[in-house]
This record gives sequence, C-alpha cells and structure tokens, in this order.
Amino acid sequence: MVKQIFVNLPVKDLSKTIRFFTQLGFKFNPQFTDANATYMIIGKDMFAMLLVEKFFKTFIKKEICDAKKSTEVLVALSVGSREEVDTMVKRALAAGGIEPRKPQDHGWMYGRAFEDLDGHIWEVFYMDESRMPKE
Repeated sequence: MVKQIFVNLPVKDLSKTIRFFTQLGFKFNPQFTDANATYMIIGKDMFAMLLVEKFFKTFIKKEICDAKKSTEVLVALSVGSREEVDTMVKRALAAGGIEPRKPQDHGWMYGRAFEDLDGHIWEVFYMDESRMPKE
C-alpha cells in the first residue's frame, strides 16, 4: 500500500513560488530545499516537490507542459469546511493567483479552484458525505 504521495511540479521562479504558497499557509521542509527545489508540506503524508524547470527536466525526456496554455494535472485538496475553501482561494488570489472558473456548489460538495504562478490548477473542495444524494 502507498504510504505517502509526492506531487512533482515544475516552476519558473522558485523564490516567488515559495512566497506564493507561504501566503496560503503551507510550510516547507528546509532540509530538502535548495536553489533547485523545495519540499512543500500539504498535509499528513502529502507533499509537493516544486522543482525549477531546468532541474525538473533532468527527470524527464518529454517537454514540460506549459500549464498556462495546457492542463496536464489537477491537484485536488480536500479541506474541512466551505469557509476553508473560500479562505484558501482568497489567499491564492491575494498572492497573485487567478481563479479559472466559478465556484461549484452541489449542496453536499463545494469547490473552487485557483491557478498558481505557473498556471498549475489547484482544486480546493469540501465534501459532506452525509448530505450526498441517495441513489
């Protein structure tokens, strides 16, 4: 069984990216942070490795997707309330991110999204399974 997840994302400017995610409340492990990469702590056993594009390229043979033009992945983060959804997206917008679509409210599930400085889309959602429609 998988014990942890590390999402690896290419970034253009590591310092700006760290400042952006710090404003959203994320922490970083300095032991695994240098000029090429940082280890962002998302939650228990959930991490993002944010790698400068030149360094990211050393792990792949394909071209790096320009996330401002194309979408390769949606990173979805589950939070504890609708208010937490709104708070995180508001912080992302204040830090320079953009909101690529309107909020989605299904009654039992509420979600919003933001694009980070490199165009990666982060979905933030709250789900109340007790209010889920019965089949």
